[in-house]
Amino acid sequence: MPLEFFSATDTGRERSNNEDAVALDEQARLVALADGMGGYNAGEVASSMVTSFIKTELGRWLLEATDQASDAEVRRAMDICVDNANRAIFNAANSNPQYAGMGTTLVLGVFRQGRLLLGHIGDSRAYRLRGGRMTQITHDHSLLQEQIDAGLITPEQAAFSANKNLVTRAVGVEDTVLLETHLHEVMPGDVYVLCSDGLSDMLDTETMTQLLQSHESLAEAGAALVDAANDAGGKDNIAVILARVAGGGAAAAPPRSWWPFRR
Repeated sequence: MPLEFFSATDTGRERSNNEDAVALDEQARLVALADGMGGYNAGEVASSMVTSFIKTELGRWLLEATDQASDAEVRRAMDICVDNANRAIFNAANSNPQYAGMGTTLVLGVFRQGRLLLGHIGDSRAYRLRGGRMTQITHDHSLLQEQIDAGLITPEQAAFSANKNLVTRAVGVEDTVLLETHLHEVMPGDVYVLCSDGLSDMLDTETMTQLLQSHESLAEAGAALVDAANDAGGKDNIAVILARVAGGGAAAAPPRSWWPFRR
């Protein structure tokens, strides 16, 4: 399953430091993106710790396990790695006063033959572009999303809510954290977008779709997404990872539904 990758981070127009971090291991087909928590101390430390930990520890495990590992074993390795990273961040925050309260969101993907194991914590997101249609394939762990799910507000009202950046789950804030993981079937021609809210808050899915489809190379498409988020205000740090599956076209098989793993 040939894959092409791109990643970038940007400080944005209104922040002086960058609390977003990305990690990419093309050989292990591993991607990770984190957004250090706004309002917490040393968010950039937390996001850097979790992405570095995942690239080093999970990346090595994936290369050693090869394709012989089952999806359940890979999922278990993801859980263990995130748990270890969570404890490292939590312990650092509790042993160093300048790091007190730090935390980070996380979205993590492992591409396998025809499949994607996708895990996330917080409100950093993953989208899939397939057949010209962009679909969000993560579900935010946020107060705002809980209000939408409960029918208290509409998605349109949510765009103007004061609770926009309040997450209900984060890495490093407590001594344990739950990684929500789902398995998705990967089709030729798919493009996957992982991003922080510095991108998703600035651009709607229609705009992202247009930008992705109007650029042939992933580097050009990724740069266009970052530029558009900045042009729209750049109110937060911006992080994006793109992954494109080779192939596609009329001969591609029709997509099947995806199925979740749940604890």
